Amino acid sequence: MKPTPSRQSPWPQIGRVIFQHFYLKGIGTMAFIAVFFGAYFYLLKHPAFPIVVMPLTWPDRLIGFEPLALPVYLSLWVYVSLPPLFFSDRSELLRYGGAIALTCLAGLLVFYFWPTATPPADIDWVKYPEMLFLKNMDTAGNACPSLHVATAVFSGIWLHYLLIRFTVPSWLLTVNAIWCFGIAYSTLATRQHVAVDVFAGILLGGLAAWLSLFLHQRRIAGR
Repeated sequence: MKPTPSRQSPWPQIGRVIFQHFYLKGIGTMAFIAVFFGAYFYLLKHPAFPIVVMPLTWPDRLIGFEPLALPVYLSLWVYVSLPPLFFSDRSELLRYGGAIALTCLAGLLVFYFWPTATPPADIDWVKYPEMLFLKNMDTAGNACPSLHVATAVFSGIWLHYLLIRFTVPSWLLTVNAIWCFGIAYSTLATRQHVAVDVFAGILLGGLAAWLSLFLHQRRIAGR
């Protein structure tokens, strides 16, 4: 009986792909985040319509405040930077950028026509200086849908697909899923969002990722 050949390690290929179009990936991601924050904070400070306060529901009462969740919350900006690294094809990379940009635009349009805010939390933020900085910078507006969650879910679904394409070990897929879930959890644990915002963000990010992946796979099949 012939020995079963060992599966080739995906890491050399991943390393090569990461450095393809590296400047486009790096500069493009930074430019995208900068433009997004400009629009986000403008709408946050200049709502066009009366602000609606989102309701508290049972998950909000179930999940307690946890300041240690702040690093996970902030890790979103690392997380959303990962999927672009795994594209070797320039046109695929640009289409991915367009898809996540349209996802954010959809959320920003909701914020413009339906400004929302999270209800005040019964917490003395002075006792948590690291949280106070976040609260002063990113106030309770632009709540629903949570674009923090929407972009995490969008990135997580695409990252899962791209990692499978490289046949990575299953533990890495598990890490990806846990990281994505952790970011969604952190929006509740830091009291930046309520559960309704999170569920709306999951819906927006999941639907956008499914549609963009569907179109992506149709293009591949049509080649």
